[in-house]
Amino acid sequence: MVPISAYVALASVLFILGGAGVLLRRSPLVTLMSIELMWNSANLLLVAFSRQFGSHDGQVFAFLVMVVAAAEVAIGLALVVLVFRRRERVDLDDVHTLSG
Repeated sequence: MVPISAYVALASVLFILGGAGVLLRRSPLVTLMSIELMWNSANLLLVAFSRQFGSHDGQVFAFLVMVVAAAEVAIGLALVVLVFRRRERVDLDDVHTLSG
């Protein structure tokens, strides 16, 4: 059996990598993937603690997080496609052009 500290360490590394991707990269696609990495690290912890304590609540919350993450990616990709159609280059600094 894998100890809970291994799950916490792995989730921490994934969350830090995702946070670094959000803060350091300017590409919207990389930013979306980094946010997904952060969501998945939270899911890993939810399922790990759910298993540790013998409750199914964490798995239900993980499923809810997956639904929210899927909706976030759908909206984010739609915005990226919209910006890409108007400009050939997509950068997070160009997102302010969507405001009327």
